[in-house]
Amino acid sequence: MARRRRSQGRKAPRRWLVRLIALIVLVGIAFVAWLWWDMRSWRPDEARYPEQGALIAAASGPVRFETLKAIGARFVYLPVAQAGGGPAAQSFARRAAAARAAGLKVGALIDFDPCLGADVQSAAFARMVPRDPELLPPALGLVRLADACAPKVSDAAVESEVITLINQIETHAGKPVILRLSRGFAERHGTAASVARDLWLMRDRVRPDYAGRPWLLWSANSALVSEASEEPVEWVVVQQ
Repeated sequence: MARRRRSQGRKAPRRWLVRLIALIVLVGIAFVAWLWWDMRSWRPDEARYPEQGALIAAASGPVRFETLKAIGARFVYLPVAQAGGGPAAQSFARRAAAARAAGLKVGALIDFDPCLGADVQSAAFARMVPRDPELLPPALGLVRLADACAPKVSDAAVESEVITLINQIETHAGKPVILRLSRGFAERHGTAASVARDLWLMRDRVRPDYAGRPWLLWSANSALVSEASEEPVEWVVVQQ
């Protein structure tokens, strides 16, 4: 009988421990669910970041730029496809015209492909993006690494092509490039330290600090859900 009581006494604390762990897990799941739901529509405080805008994905469907402006956007960046010419160029021109008609400033973004030479990429940019002083400074996306390139491309070659591409785009646009820099690319190539250009960093909800120096643009929500489009947009703010 004494043994049974001792056994039951040991089991009681264990049951409470299991219940406590289960409660903590449930609270954690609820918090993650709330954070996911809140993040769908979260934007940084306009009092702190009065100038806000969006990056529209190349493959996204129709965008209601008037609605985008109504929810707080002042500008949009539109991607430039690597193929160059044809429907891709028409898509950029059509979207740029629609955004301007809605009262938004427009900029062009070209994502650097480390497997292609700078000449090919700058030619695509020049075909699609007109020499227009009203355009925002062009943005160069430095996200993709060369690990999957065939034939293999060295880090030194990537860094050389980036500099060449920056010079070519700036010659065409007449404005300094903004570097849209991922953490992975920054850590691999040290671009923020070696290239003196304004930075566009990315980190959901939390101010990014991985470049080691101040940034100009921040992608604060990579998937903002709104009535402006069926697909989420990347919400961007300007450092004042």
